[in-house]
Amino acid sequence: MRFRIGVHVGDVLVQGENLFGDGVNIAARLEALAEPGGICISGTVRDQVGNKLPLAFTDLGEQQVKNIAQPIRAYHVRGESSTPAVMASPPLPDKPSIAVLPFQNLSADPEQEYFADGMVVEITTALSHYPSLFVIARNSCFTYKGRVVDVRQIARELGVRYVLEGSVRKSGNRVRISGQLIDAATGNHVWAERYDRELADIFALQDEITQAVTIAIAPAIADAEQQRAMRKPPGSLDAWAAYQRGLWHVSKYTPDDNALAEKFFQQAMDLDPTFSGAYVGLAIARSQAYFHARDLPETLSSIEALAHRAVALDGADAEARSLLSNALWRRGDYEGGLAEAERALATTPNLAVGHHMLAATLIFSGRPKEGLAALERSIRLDPRAPQSASRLDHMTAGLYFCRDYVAAIEAAKRAVRSNPSYPPPYRWLAAALGQLGRIEEAKEALEKAITTAPAWNISRCRPWVRPEDHAHMLEGLRKAGWEG
Repeated sequence: MRFRIGVHVGDVLVQGENLFGDGVNIAARLEALAEPGGICISGTVRDQVGNKLPLAFTDLGEQQVKNIAQPIRAYHVRGESSTPAVMASPPLPDKPSIAVLPFQNLSADPEQEYFADGMVVEITTALSHYPSLFVIARNSCFTYKGRVVDVRQIARELGVRYVLEGSVRKSGNRVRISGQLIDAATGNHVWAERYDRELADIFALQDEITQAVTIAIAPAIADAEQQRAMRKPPGSLDAWAAYQRGLWHVSKYTPDDNALAEKFFQQAMDLDPTFSGAYVGLAIARSQAYFHARDLPETLSSIEALAHRAVALDGADAEARSLLSNALWRRGDYEGGLAEAERALATTPNLAVGHHMLAATLIFSGRPKEGLAALERSIRLDPRAPQSASRLDHMTAGLYFCRDYVAAIEAAKRAVRSNPSYPPPYRWLAAALGQLGRIEEAKEALEKAITTAPAWNISRCRPWVRPEDHAHMLEGLRKAGWEG
């Protein structure tokens, strides 16, 4: 344990065993400015010490500290060797790292201090549930409360790449919460948002803002990490950067990009065979490739093996659990798929892909209405996800199974607009149009389906579609002109 010490000379008020007054408050603020294991003194103390002690001092200049009207001149105390008692900056973790700093209370109401602090605690806890993030504990972050410190210095001291800071301002019955996510390496803002709300139920408001902020931050960091990896030469990639390059290509949903994604995920596995994310990524790439694969059973078996390996390497990785759920329901193991999706969401309740896999399992296991509700949740959590075409495809299937063909057609068209080269929605579109007797449109959709994935046929989806649902799908496709 490395302690900080703050020293000031001034009048104090004694009440029993307690001390009060500016003298005590200034000493407390100086303590927060001290280095771990170091001493920070005020200008008043420095003047009185003079040259009487064999010590060296570093002038920190005027410091504006909390609840003290005038700036305080501060000094770091150093020993005769003038060697500072400073811990070396910790190295950056392999995955993206973030520190959530205490939010500033810009209101005159001191009650908002508790509200702001509570919200920071909730955001830190929520972000810590994301397996792809390294989150600094709240206690370390709160040592910066009330201090004027550059975010780059904080990032160096805590060993993080991203810093989230914010403020709270209350006016009447309304409160404004602002937040900004900063890339400490460049000082650039990765994300910024402002929330204006009625201050009715303070705890409900805390929960609402916490969810909104965490939902926004995770994709923002993921995008920043992919952009960072794309700027590196392929030969210089470490396992994490290769994984990010793979994610960038796999999000394009084209056969060529998918092939490149597989190469980068394999590179990440070769560089670090214990990195579960590499196995997850490779399984995702192969999941997308199965529409064009010649040997579907072998592809599905490979996907499941990769998912099992990822879970074995890191059982707490909710994304790996979600992928295993995907592999299980695709071979008709709905019970296993449901269990893995629920395990993923138990540890990371705001994981969009977890809700997506829960939804898919429910939709294809004969519970489409429940599945559609889970799918709406997934879309709400990550409305701009690269997997939007897949989610809309599953929404189309759920609506089709509910025999809401008009809504299924609209969902299929949305999926096609989001990614015209993604094959599955065209099948559902053709089937739904066929059920409504819109034969010319159905034939056009069917032709497009065959063009985008010539190797695909109706029997390929039998492993994960119940016999009665498969017959229902086949009925619509035959009305559309399918002869297979």
